[in-house]
Amino acid sequence: MTVTIVSNKKQLEDAFFVRKTVFVEEQNVPVEEEIDQYEDDSHHFVLYKGEAPIAAGRFRIVDGYGKVERICVLKEARGTGAGKEIMNRIENFASEKGLEKLKLNAQTHAIHFYERLGYEVVSDEFMDAGIPHKTMIKRL
Repeated sequence: MTVTIVSNKKQLEDAFFVRKTVFVEEQNVPVEEEIDQYEDDSHHFVLYKGEAPIAAGRFRIVDGYGKVERICVLKEARGTGAGKEIMNRIENFASEKGLEKLKLNAQTHAIHFYERLGYEVVSDEFMDAGIPHKTMIKRL
């Protein structure tokens, strides 16, 4: 498995393919909410198994901290370490940028995954795209 920082149109299409499969098709998030106004201001990441994209995520710098967003893994690749692999690459990227704090909004079913990576819950539950979430942070 290899994590790639998106640098061309094909890689971005691969990231969107994974995101649309997971969020739009599986979780019924409207496509206009999934693909939003922050795409051009974000760094996109794709995890490939061979040449097939199996996971994706994006990263932005917001108010001096790293914002981890749109982390997703195709159903057939869950439980293989793909999520941890893409998170590690994003965290390394944030460290390379000199950031000390990361923030993300986790779907509540994924909180334990992020806790195992060192994130801690810092908010009450809230709804985003009809799905319950909590905000989490990690100091690098």
